[in-house]
Amino acid sequence: MSPSCRLPRSRRAALGAACGLIGLAVAFAPLAAEAASLLAAAPAPVPPASPPAPIDPLGALGGVDPSASAASGAQLALRVLVMMTALSLLPAIVLTMTCFTRIIIVFSFLRQALGVQGMPPNQVMTGMAIFLTLFVMAPVGERIMEEAVGPVSRDEITLTEAVVRAQTPLAEFMLAHTRDEDLRLLYDVAERPRPRTRADVDFIVLVPAFTLSEVRTAFQMGFLVLVPFLVIDLVVSSVLMAMGMVMLPPALVTLPLKVMVFVLADGWGLIIASLVRSFAP
Repeated sequence: MSPSCRLPRSRRAALGAACGLIGLAVAFAPLAAEAASLLAAAPAPVPPASPPAPIDPLGALGGVDPSASAASGAQLALRVLVMMTALSLLPAIVLTMTCFTRIIIVFSFLRQALGVQGMPPNQVMTGMAIFLTLFVMAPVGERIMEEAVGPVSRDEITLTEAVVRAQTPLAEFMLAHTRDEDLRLLYDVAERPRPRTRADVDFIVLVPAFTLSEVRTAFQMGFLVLVPFLVIDLVVSSVLMAMGMVMLPPALVTLPLKVMVFVLADGWGLIIASLVRSFAP
């Protein structure tokens, strides 16, 4: 080739690069076509599934009415409230409408007569009084369970009717052990007209009259408990004075004598039997 036909070096480099690019394009053309066919055959993207519809529990249970469910919940809450109120008033009920008052007062007189201030302990005396109260009040409790608690638990009667039914056996028990004088006293203090019969006595008047009668009866029984031990105190004091033992405390001698006499005479059995029989109909 003649020198006039030769290309400059820069042009020859550019021409070689262009030829190389053309060769690469020709070589990779089949690969590009295959990739395009694969992309065309790929499945379309699946849209995300919608969340499942919420399940209605009331519909699953047969279409329960929401208003009926709310009414049953309100009734349950009312029953819980009444039960908590009754539990808070339970100590007052036990003290004023059962035989607990008479029993615990007689036990206190007995301990005072024996001269042992801490024996038996208060917990023991209170426990004995509570279980004796349950023993005496068992027939009344059975009637209340049968006539009031059982029907209201089976939804046969309303709560108000159950309360009225529960008052009847309790009122009969209190009337049987309430003095007419105490009823007249409470009616005169309240300035209310007196009822014609004992069955017409108001419950709100019957409760304090019964409590007053129980306190009176308990003090009468306590006096009978004190008398034998008072005789022992007088005899021991007279003997000590006759022997010139003035400096010896009489209580130091009378205490073992009282305990001995009480144990030999089966004092606990006599006291408890007298208390239980005093509530006999």
